[in-house]
Amino acid sequence: MESEAGRPQAAGTQTLLRGLKVLECVAGGICDVQGIAAALGTPRSTTHRILNSLVTAKYLHHLPHKGYLLGPMPIHLGNRALEQRPLVALAQPHCEALARQTGDTVHLGVADGAEVVYLVKITSTRGFEMRSRVGQRMPLATTGIGKALMLGVPPQRWRALYDAAIALNARHPERPAPTPWPLYEERMRAYLARDVVFDLEENEVGIRCAGAPVCEVGGRVSAAISVASAIPFMPEERLEEIAPLVRAAADDISRELGWSR
Repeated sequence: MESEAGRPQAAGTQTLLRGLKVLECVAGGICDVQGIAAALGTPRSTTHRILNSLVTAKYLHHLPHKGYLLGPMPIHLGNRALEQRPLVALAQPHCEALARQTGDTVHLGVADGAEVVYLVKITSTRGFEMRSRVGQRMPLATTGIGKALMLGVPPQRWRALYDAAIALNARHPERPAPTPWPLYEERMRAYLARDVVFDLEENEVGIRCAGAPVCEVGGRVSAAISVASAIPFMPEERLEEIAPLVRAAADDISRELGWSR
């Protein structure tokens, strides 16, 4: 293996990079020795040594007859990485305050391609637990928090994100049927005018949500915050009631990031 400059890499560097590649393979669902060895281009004996070292260091966990899974160490490091992100550190108190105000589940997320990644989740105090989790990825175009992020995208790109969401959701038949594009676009333009969006059971049957974009210096949308709950706690008139609270929380976080309207 050679470096970018064309020089052979030191053995330690090569081993490190192979170990990282193994973690990427396992995270991507390649869990057997043969598949990992093929991805690395290494003999099975070398692959076994790397795997054993990663198991010992708790980066991997081995299940007999099933293969390798990520171990506790990547989970720990992932949580620390989230904690150390300035956005999470700055937004967490505002998310907690909004959750206390509403009693509902609060999320903070960022866009990654056509998906939103949840960075913060504050659980509802109503005894109702949503299935979302920190680190989860969902389509932008069918989630409240995702549509809030889309307010920072030129409207001419909305259709591509809408189509991407339909393609992603096609793998999950339990998710609701998509809103027809003409109605979807009409709603998005109305949301853009008020800087608040609603999820009307478009991501999960029985769940409604209000979301708003978070901006950084220069006014660029860099994140979004949302409040979600089950229909008994979130009739459509309550969505209108909490919309100003969600917008205010998003503005508070934006000010922390150096931007104000």
